[in-house]
Amino acid sequence: MAINPPSILIVDDDPKIRDLTSQYLIDQGLNVYTANGGKEMDTFITNHHVNLIILDLMMPEENGLAICQRLRGSGNFTPIIILTAKGDEIDRIVGLEMGADDYVSKPFNPRELLARINAVLRRNELKQTQSSTSENLAFGSFLFNSDTRSLTKNGAPISITSGEFELLKVFIDHPRQPLSRDQIMQLAKGRELDVFDRSIDVQISRLRKILEDDPTSPKFLQTMWGFGYIFVPDGDAIH
Repeated sequence: MAINPPSILIVDDDPKIRDLTSQYLIDQGLNVYTANGGKEMDTFITNHHVNLIILDLMMPEENGLAICQRLRGSGNFTPIIILTAKGDEIDRIVGLEMGADDYVSKPFNPRELLARINAVLRRNELKQTQSSTSENLAFGSFLFNSDTRSLTKNGAPISITSGEFELLKVFIDHPRQPLSRDQIMQLAKGRELDVFDRSIDVQISRLRKILEDDPTSPKFLQTMWGFGYIFVPDGDAIH
């Protein structure tokens, strides 16, 4: 039985990049569609299923960061690869924090883009497989549910971004196991540690504000000085 190739949606206001990228990916056997911005994207995904979105950050009407945030906020967790300008570190960090799954810097090698597409699709398939066997985890006054991608405190829902959820899931899957920043990056994003290791610290700081009574003296997400972090479900001090 033939397997349908993945469907990719390229959202970019530059017709040259749309055409060149789509033609290359089509030549590699993918189903590729294009949109010149957020409005065309919305119309397309309302009527069609896509496996992955390639999203340019620099667009005039609605930029890619706003689109990514809007999609994740509406509960759409279709994998997203963002296209950023070379050297634009802040946008890349913010994009990942808002829930993007990976990034590619312009100008990019089409082979690199294809490799990242395949890697993101593999990770997403693995997540879906794992979620079917996942369980709730209670720690402190919190309940973490990976099936519904929800976090509650004393029964009340807690607002948590896609990036924060994925990072928390890494720790929940590895309780009382010291994790270095590169281990966390690989487990959360499936990529090697690079210049974005500090984004892990940023997201952990944000998670602590959600989870900890006193973020400056964390009980659940504790620092292993000189190494990384450790998740302690019962909140005991690590010596």
